[in-house]
Amino acid sequence: MSTLSKRSTVYFEPAIHNALKIRAASSDSSVSELIDEAVRLLMREDQEDLAAVRARVDEPEISYETLINSLEADGKL
Repeated sequence: MSTLSKRSTVYFEPAIHNALKIRAASSDSSVSELIDEAVRLLMREDQEDLAAVRARVDEPEISYETLINSLEADGKL
């Protein structure tokens, strides 16, 4: 039995909704459980991205123009 406790309305394209229903049936899950899992995965990815940004906060910044000029000077462009 699911432990999900909040309700929300989500709209899908019909083909996506059908795929979700089939996936839910074949994995003995509900559509809600699949969506909850997908959102959690998305949030974990966001957490990883934010951690990567924090880890690089002390790196020196370089402008796009400087980068392009450097690549050209190195013969890479």
